[in-house]
Amino acid sequence: MNLVTLQTNIKDDFEQNLKNIIKQINTCKDNDFILASELALTGYSYDNLEKAANFSEKAILKLLEASSNKKIGITLIVKENGNFFNRFFLFYKTKILYFQDKYRLFELGNETKYFTKPKDDKKIKIYKIGELKVATLICFELRFTKYWDRLKGADIILVPSMWGKDRKEHYETLTKALAIANQCYVMASNSAYKAYCKSSAIIDPFGESILDDSKEVLSLEFNKYKIEQMRKYLNVGI
Repeated sequence: MNLVTLQTNIKDDFEQNLKNIIKQINTCKDNDFILASELALTGYSYDNLEKAANFSEKAILKLLEASSNKKIGITLIVKENGNFFNRFFLFYKTKILYFQDKYRLFELGNETKYFTKPKDDKKIKIYKIGELKVATLICFELRFTKYWDRLKGADIILVPSMWGKDRKEHYETLTKALAIANQCYVMASNSAYKAYCKSSAIIDPFGESILDDSKEVLSLEFNKYKIEQMRKYLNVGI
């Protein structure tokens, strides 16, 4: 299984963004684990939240279809009971295996003004996909190290993001530190839109990373033995 992170630009055309993501997914191999950046299909779209939420319903159908033999992680704008949420979905075998609403909304980016957060942060946890232990931190949530402790034991931590270019070094440092501290793989997928820092990466438990700002698709083979090695010989209780 390859871990694949997508580093795509966001256009005003939602349809084109979806076509681009689906095209990239279709180039991946069977059983690959693919992560797109935060709100990769619509961006924040504060002026068009209703349109973005309606489009998400269509996108979900396309992503379910594309997930017949691949694991796909992506965040979408959804509307429930009159409220908008920044929601992470994990699709696999044409099903929604897991979803998680962003809890730590980014006030500097006006998320607290437009999005609703869940009543608590209990879904920031380890969940299972078959034998894989997976967890998700959505962008700003990466900065809260109390969640790092909660997620100890995960094989893979997903970090879909729209991280500003002025804090590029922070993103690269935090994602790498998370992989080393938790002795796991970290998949960081950040937007390539001009306001954001790219810096998408796949980082292994040794802290070695695949990172290339010039590419839209980054890939690394998952190796469970690396996790076992690190946790056995540098035993910190994970």
